[in-house]
Amino acid sequence: MSIDRVVMAFAGTMILLSLALSQLHGPGWLWLTAFVGANLLQAAFTGFCPLAIVLKRIGLRSGVAFP
Repeated sequence: MSIDRVVMAFAGTMILLSLALSQLHGPGWLWLTAFVGANLLQAAFTGFCPLAIVLKRIGLRSGVAFP
């Protein structure tokens, strides 16, 4: 799996998790949704993604890989 796909999967998981936690424990968890969304938006414009840097250091390959 490429870095791009892992980043998208992680972001989607964090958004769904924060939405579930906001329903179970309180609306404060929606700040996590806002943070993930803002990070995705800034990464689209700047190309800087902290998770992608970490994933590259642990050995995942860059780029979208199609079978």
